[in-house]
Amino acid sequence: MATTRRRFGDRKDGRKLRTLAPYNTVSPYIMVSRNDSQNYLADKFETSAVDKYVQQKRGSGLEGFGILHVILAAYVRMVSQRPGINRFIAGQKIYARPKIVINMVVKKRLRADDIDTVIKIVFDQSDTAEDVYRRFHAARAKAFENEENAFDGTARILNYIPGLVKKFAVWFLKLLDYFGLLPMALINVSPFHGSMFITSMGSLGIPPIYHHLYNFGNVPVFLAFGAKRSENQMNDTGKVVKKKYIDFTFVTDERICDGFYFASGLKLFRSYLANPSILDIPPQEVISDVD
Repeated sequence: MATTRRRFGDRKDGRKLRTLAPYNTVSPYIMVSRNDSQNYLADKFETSAVDKYVQQKRGSGLEGFGILHVILAAYVRMVSQRPGINRFIAGQKIYARPKIVINMVVKKRLRADDIDTVIKIVFDQSDTAEDVYRRFHAARAKAFENEENAFDGTARILNYIPGLVKKFAVWFLKLLDYFGLLPMALINVSPFHGSMFITSMGSLGIPPIYHHLYNFGNVPVFLAFGAKRSENQMNDTGKVVKKKYIDFTFVTDERICDGFYFASGLKLFRSYLANPSILDIPPQEVISDVD
């Protein structure tokens, strides 16, 4: 069990991992940036179980509960069992993040000319699907309760800085971040810091993209999912049946964990989507990352 006491070398947003294999600790010096280290994965899931689950939740009073909430809950549950996926790289060192912080771009209204903003939702590893739903909607409501939220205000201030000075300001912020000196107030509003960035192409009616990772900040995973689509398949009796699928893509920083570890997490993720009622109860055990 890893200690939660802050030690020398830890960051405000993460605990330095000290017992990793040499390959893990050396690889961030060889693959220096996240763009050097991107892996791409595409998969899909059949939606009948999730569709039924969504209708049950809406019937129980969770207005607006949807596939996005199920995907988020499945990801949170996966991380509770595979905490290595919640690591990040900063200053060529590997850190474990204590909470699950998920970023998402949202619009107040689904219109092309509407202004985007970013919400950051902080989840506990023991959260259920209903916890995820409530945390998400609380974060979204807070983002739109005023004309300008914390993210928009920070972006506006940076926008006022002249171009050359702005370039220096961003370089200086990167320097502070490299050494773990970036103020927590900035980390809390930054869309470039977090466990995962998620984007829904489903509301736009298009397939998921492979979204690159950002070299600024420390987000190690980008998840995109698309619109529902139909697929004809032959069942066990030889009859052709139509099933609905959602495609999704992951872009990951390969330095945070090995392929076998991530694959085992992906299998869990898919199993929760195939049987989402699991997400109604907290996990029996939340597994901690290594020391």
